[in-house]
Amino acid sequence: MHLLNLRELSEKQMLDIFELADELIGQPSKYSRALTGKTFVLFFPESSLRTRITFEKGIKELGGECILFPPETLEKKEKLSDVIHYLENWVDGVIVRHPDFAKIQQLADQSSLPILNAMTSENHPCEILSDLYAISRQVDNFRELVYTFVGPAGNICRSWADAAAVMNLNFNHVCAAGHELGGPSPNYSFHVELEDALTRSDVVLTDSLPKAFLTDEYISKYQITLDRMRIAKPKAILNPCPPFFRGEAVSEDAISSDYFVGYSFKKNLIHVQQAIVLYSLWN
Repeated sequence: MHLLNLRELSEKQMLDIFELADELIGQPSKYSRALTGKTFVLFFPESSLRTRITFEKGIKELGGECILFPPETLEKKEKLSDVIHYLENWVDGVIVRHPDFAKIQQLADQSSLPILNAMTSENHPCEILSDLYAISRQVDNFRELVYTFVGPAGNICRSWADAAAVMNLNFNHVCAAGHELGGPSPNYSFHVELEDALTRSDVVLTDSLPKAFLTDEYISKYQITLDRMRIAKPKAILNPCPPFFRGEAVSEDAISSDYFVGYSFKKNLIHVQQAIVLYSLWN
């Protein structure tokens, strides 16, 4: 099975991956050799930190091996269909972090191996699946929560919208007018007024801001501050997608507050990505 974007998964598949992550946490010895004899090619830039560490370490913990290449390897003149057909002789899966989603799609279209999307400029499925898993294990009624993403419609926003559509979550998107997602679904609601949306929010989500949004006007209106988190619903949490930069999408006092859950949530990333790797091999 490939994992290119979350909207291609069913609700059952997402929950199956969550249950497998539970087993990896609770019964690590059961899976300690699950990838023995398996080799994965990883296409990752040098700048990747969290996603690369957790995929590479996660595979090795299960007995597998990794071969790392920079994503520029996929830019050569050779057709990607030829690249993947050669790789099929020697490896068991391919994990790709590349800005161009179309390249990952081309590999998947021609591949009998699992192709896993470790991030593109269009989406970030593994990261958001991991965050939703963390929320689901912290809050029993996670499907009844209100999720609010604040910022322009980038890859993190799109993947949260995809997850919301699959899991039937209430998903708000807050940004300046004209920056809503295309193809809205019944789960998606766009707002331009931050405070009004926050009063109905249980989970507040952000991403690092593109340069065009680093203006005094935008930050004054849409930055998540401690005072703004205090108007969210009781027990609300703040989960900015890293890398975040204090003083931009989120303030220093918000990151330093008890609302912030980012570090602890990312502990689950390695187990969810292990579950994704295993599930993709078995299905």
